[in-house]
Amino acid sequence: MTDPRPAVSGTTRLYVVLGDPVAQVRAPGLLNDLFARTATDAVLVPVHVGPDGLDEVMRGLRRTRNLDGILVTVPHKIDVCRYADELGPAAELAGSANALRRNADGTWRADNFDGAGFVHGLRGHGHDPAGERVALFGAGGAGRALAAALLTSGAARLLLFESDPERRTDLLDRLAAHRPGWARAGADGDLATAGLAVNATPLGMRPEDPLPFDPAHLRADCTVADIVMKPAETALLRAAADSGRPVVPGRSMLDSQVLLYQRFFGLPGGEGHRGNGRLER
Repeated sequence: MTDPRPAVSGTTRLYVVLGDPVAQVRAPGLLNDLFARTATDAVLVPVHVGPDGLDEVMRGLRRTRNLDGILVTVPHKIDVCRYADELGPAAELAGSANALRRNADGTWRADNFDGAGFVHGLRGHGHDPAGERVALFGAGGAGRALAAALLTSGAARLLLFESDPERRTDLLDRLAAHRPGWARAGADGDLATAGLAVNATPLGMRPEDPLPFDPAHLRADCTVADIVMKPAETALLRAAADSGRPVVPGRSMLDSQVLLYQRFFGLPGGEGHRGNGRLER
């Protein structure tokens, strides 16, 4: 069967995904498969850059004329916002971004689709966060996006567990500006009251990582979600499933974002327009 994807050439448009590490990223497989299926002359490659090199790399990428888009993973989702000329609504609320696109005038727009993808993935597994008390672990780039999406999706309460006091305070202040009293720092005993517990930290990517929290402290019917993509079944999800609690893997969050990326970047299959960060069921 003939591969519909054009060979990489001087006309090929470039996309990158930035992270540290990048071995776990799944975006290249998903987006390059999309490019092949739609015969789009484009390619997405991973770029491994640490925090100390982000400024130099981003300045170079912004000036790369055949680069149309940048995806962002840990630990750069917060810092990357300062390289955007404009922020979309989700990035503005969360203070973090996981995608940047070059506009027609050469400026760059950043937005965040982690939250919309996460909520859509939850609903796809039969777990609507509306009306739930949510225990969220992590206030980094992804955690901020998830908190913002949980707020707009109607979650009843957010209990935030974050060891970095500056990150914790910044996110709580952001959320309070939109819904005062909705979110607060998590405390001992809060896990027993949550209907949804979410790991939005990198813990679980490595075999030696400790659990971000102990599922044994949760209600028996509490849903446990993890945003770690690799491994597909983290130690947290395995422990939760072994205890009989429903689980939602990290893969569902990224799979649900593909259509949003298509719309944001104006790719074939994205209905020909750049969307607003919402993903309907």
